[in-house]
Amino acid sequence: MNNDYMGSFKYIKIDNIVSIPNTPGVYAFKGAKEVIYIGKAARLKARIQNHFKQPSYRDNLFMEQIKKVGYIETDSEIEALLLESQLIKKRTPKYNVMWKDDKNYFFVAITKETLPRVFITHQPKDKKITYIGPFVEGKPLKRTLRNLRKAFPYLTTKTHTVRPCQYCHLNLCPGNKPEITIYKKDIKNLTAVLKGKRTSVIRSLRKEMKESSKAHEYEKAGRLRDQIEDLEAIIAHSRILTPYYQRTPIDWDKTNKNLQKLLNTRKNIRRVEAYDISNIQGKEATGSMVVFENGKPAKSEYRKFKIHITGTPNDFAMMEELILRRLKHKEWKYPELMIIDGGKGQLSSTLKSMTKEQQKRIKVGAIAKKNNELFFPQKREATLLKDLSSGISNLILHIRDEAHRFAITYHRKLHRVDLLSKHR
Repeated sequence: MNNDYMGSFKYIKIDNIVSIPNTPGVYAFKGAKEVIYIGKAARLKARIQNHFKQPSYRDNLFMEQIKKVGYIETDSEIEALLLESQLIKKRTPKYNVMWKDDKNYFFVAITKETLPRVFITHQPKDKKITYIGPFVEGKPLKRTLRNLRKAFPYLTTKTHTVRPCQYCHLNLCPGNKPEITIYKKDIKNLTAVLKGKRTSVIRSLRKEMKESSKAHEYEKAGRLRDQIEDLEAIIAHSRILTPYYQRTPIDWDKTNKNLQKLLNTRKNIRRVEAYDISNIQGKEATGSMVVFENGKPAKSEYRKFKIHITGTPNDFAMMEELILRRLKHKEWKYPELMIIDGGKGQLSSTLKSMTKEQQKRIKVGAIAKKNNELFFPQKREATLLKDLSSGISNLILHIRDEAHRFAITYHRKLHRVDLLSKHR
């Protein structure tokens, strides 16, 4: 099976699950002879530990049969979703099959019409339709399709109105009369991505882009470039799964003490703020500030910013502007800790925005997505989140993801308003 992640599970003993990384991926519970259950997770370690610490009534049916736990890390949550589907289809684990029949599983249906339609169904019966699946959960699948539609706009109905629909205005629908060759190629690529062949799709798009550029077909090359960038961004950064660390209460007294030790401070860490930037090549750039007090979201304290910098996209300058504007609001309480979304560059930009007095009062750290590395100005080497206590890692992942969610929600709102104003 041609899939970017169709390698073998890495198996470990049950008493060593603490060593499992807290990254997106797929996991398997193996019995005496075979795999009995397969699942996916935004945070592998947290999800697997949840099975053992807070088993559901279904978990209790097979927990005593588990001899080993296996896992495969993926680069993103979307790839975890797609890989889970492929592995369940290939291995048909006993307890996945027991709880789901064709009426309960989800499938992506792609028709074989001149202009194929894409939709989700429970019952794959029509031989004239291509079905991709099975998928265990509907909500993550819907989120995935909604995201992929940005790279590969598709139709969902047989007939389309003559006038552009609301999805046309958002560049999610090809409209009444799409160019058939381009549309069918997009559907072919969408199908391949849903089958786990993202790498080969991007490779093919890059090859076609270079050929178009050499042939001086610059408009086509530009469209392909945008498609590649959209697809890479969607796969890498989309949040489609529910992180289990949000469901596990944090022992704040213990976490506070661990934070004090990590940050080398005697101050109680009561207020933590996190910041994120959302933009598409610098357009409609927005910033978010989310606030956690004693380990819990303080949503009334959240703030959003429309970034003023224009021109060539510059994530560092945008972060510098965001922090500078936040710190001008002296009526807002200062946090004991700031968490910046990014790496060393974003950390440096943040420190540039702060006075020496502010740097003394506020501890600052940056979290890089790729390996979940934490950077602090007082430390040369990055700190891996997986090496910290579960309380700290859960808090930082939760607040980082909440800042991302809040920023991208505001960004999409501004983008929709801009699109609607252009089409009035």
